[in-house]
Amino acid sequence: MVSASRVIAIVAPDSAPIKRLIQESRDKGTLIDATYGRKTRAVVIMDSDHVVLSAVSPETVCGRAAEEEVEEDG
Repeated sequence: MVSASRVIAIVAPDSAPIKRLIQESRDKGTLIDATYGRKTRAVVIMDSDHVVLSAVSPETVCGRAAEEEVEEDG
């Protein structure tokens, strides 16, 4: 679980620039792999320069983040 207020972007891992970002983050030690061995379907970029790999789709991650914001406001 990550804080929605710390998320900068949620993107798909398919493009070459995102793959480069993942590799650079792995080299720096700021990569968090939360896929549990499954295929990476979303990449969450945090304001702390951490990159989180997720096995759920970007749409699902966005939906869950929106739900979290509503719960915090309500």
